[in-house]
Amino acid sequence: MAPFAMLEGYTPTVSIKSMEEKYAILPDRVKAAVIDAIVHIAAMYGISEFLNVFEHVPDGVRIMAAILIFLLYDPFFTSFYGATIGHSYSNIRVKKDADTTKNISFPIAVVCFILKASLGWISLLTVTGTKKRKAIHDFVAKSVVVAVAD
Repeated sequence: MAPFAMLEGYTPTVSIKSMEEKYAILPDRVKAAVIDAIVHIAAMYGISEFLNVFEHVPDGVRIMAAILIFLLYDPFFTSFYGATIGHSYSNIRVKKDADTTKNISFPIAVVCFILKASLGWISLLTVTGTKKRKAIHDFVAKSVVVAVAD
C-alpha cells in the first residue's frame, strides 16, 4: 500500500468555531476603545502642554486642536494602518468587509467614527448578534473587525 493511500479521498474540515474566531470579539473591541480613549486624553494633554509654551495662544486654537485630535485620530490610523493604537494592542484590525486584505478609505473611516462616537456604546450592541460580529457603524462603513494572530 502506498504511503498515505489511506488518506485518499479525505477532505479536511474546518470547524465553524475556527472560522468565527477570525472576527474580533466584544471584549477586544471594548479594550481597544478604552485604550484609544486614554490615547485621546494623553494627546490632548500633550498638545495643551505644548501650546502652554507660547504666551498668547487664542482659545480658538486650543479648541481646534482638541477637535482635530478627536476627529482625525481614529479615521487616520484606521484608514492608513488598519488599526488605531488600541486596535493594535488588542490584536484587531478594521478591514473592508468585501476584501479583508484592504483598509477602509479615509472618508468612510470619518463617517464610521462620527457614527460610532454619536451612538457610543449602543453601536456595539449588535456585535454579539451577528455572524461577523459587526457593530452598527461597521454595517454603515461596510467594514469588519478581524482578530489577528498573536
